[in-house]
Amino acid sequence: MKDIRLRLVIMNFLEFAVWGSYLISLGNFLGRVGLATEIYWFYTVQGIVSIIMPALVGIVADRWIQAQKMLSLCHLMAALSMGAAGWYCLASPEIHFGPLFTLYTVSVAFFMPSIGLANSVAYSALSRAGFDTVKSFPPIRVFGTIGFIVAMLMVNFIEVEGVKMQSSAYQLMLSAAFSVVMVFYALTMPACPTSKNSSGGGLVEALGLKAFSLFKERRLAIFFIFSFLLGVSLQITNSYGNSFISAFQAVDDYAGTWGARNANALISLSQMSETLCILLIPFFLRRFGIKKVMLISMFAWVFRFGFFGIGNPGDGVILFILSMIVYGMAFDFFNVSGSLYVDTQNHPSMRSSAQGLFMLMSNGLGATAGTLVAGAVVNHFVFSQPEGDAQIGGWQVSWLIFAAYALVVGILFWIVFPSTKGLSSNVNLDQAADIEGGDPEGLVMPLDK
Repeated sequence: MKDIRLRLVIMNFLEFAVWGSYLISLGNFLGRVGLATEIYWFYTVQGIVSIIMPALVGIVADRWIQAQKMLSLCHLMAALSMGAAGWYCLASPEIHFGPLFTLYTVSVAFFMPSIGLANSVAYSALSRAGFDTVKSFPPIRVFGTIGFIVAMLMVNFIEVEGVKMQSSAYQLMLSAAFSVVMVFYALTMPACPTSKNSSGGGLVEALGLKAFSLFKERRLAIFFIFSFLLGVSLQITNSYGNSFISAFQAVDDYAGTWGARNANALISLSQMSETLCILLIPFFLRRFGIKKVMLISMFAWVFRFGFFGIGNPGDGVILFILSMIVYGMAFDFFNVSGSLYVDTQNHPSMRSSAQGLFMLMSNGLGATAGTLVAGAVVNHFVFSQPEGDAQIGGWQVSWLIFAAYALVVGILFWIVFPSTKGLSSNVNLDQAADIEGGDPEGLVMPLDK
């Protein structure tokens, strides 16, 4: 087990390279093939499938199929579907919404659960090897962000048939290729235990839906509710950041700027910021607690959107760069810290289920609501206008609306969420009920003790 951290580094690199191949640049490609007003559906569906799939797949991984095998299966289905979507776009003289959206939906339906599964595999392997997950996981997770960056830069700079991948369907093929590698690599990871509870308890117990009992605890219930509210912000810049920056090419004053022509590379600064912020998470969690770390994330979203609203790729490019820098805190102080927080508050037998529930609230319900609303806002203020200054003005209004929303959520969280310091586990593993026959109500210890 001495090399387990290196193996987890490679796993995280590949996991997020799959996502980085298309997540930021897909809107650019869709706009170029006449589907600009449908962009929000491709990001909304990520949230819709996350409402169901991560929780269900997490239950299966907890109960019946080992998490590393389930991770491999998910990437197999994602690779086949994304590859088919790419092939359809490259082979068709005219791209229609229906076929592309259907194939894309199947792919993300299997990819989104893989994020939580990869976390579960890492937490399980680190725990069994005797490592502290709070200290050891963030440096490993950094390489997931590096994988995301590498894929983004490949898509930005590589040209196929004279067209950059960020503007073509080859980004989908690249994603499928990374998933194929993950199909085989996931099977090399240490086996994750399953917990087949035969103690009875009805259908809810049999399906592993005990994770939803976490809402009985006031602090966790509030945490999951705000995971939803903050999740609204998660996919907005992913959906529209590239399209927004690229839109400056239609404005004479900015058409020749490096940023307007290399939106993906500019946005990759956001992920570079992540690499530093992930490493800061253990210190911030232990020093300030989950409430202050989440508050930092929420107010970072205010600046993320606000700087987009007042910046440009010319003399205002410094504001774009600042937006990229704060993104690391906005995204990781929520996603990674939230995942660690959920992991420390639950018994290992519910690890995958709890991670699935966190994904459901944030990347599922939250992201779905966010992209639907963002799509309506952008379509109204931006795509209803002609290209050029009119669209840029619409973009600015849209970003400031999103910044105001994040500010309201941050203030509400500051008022409502109970103060807490550090990130100590509230699950006493020595006293926890036996998984096979103990009282299931003992799996989650009271949070106020």
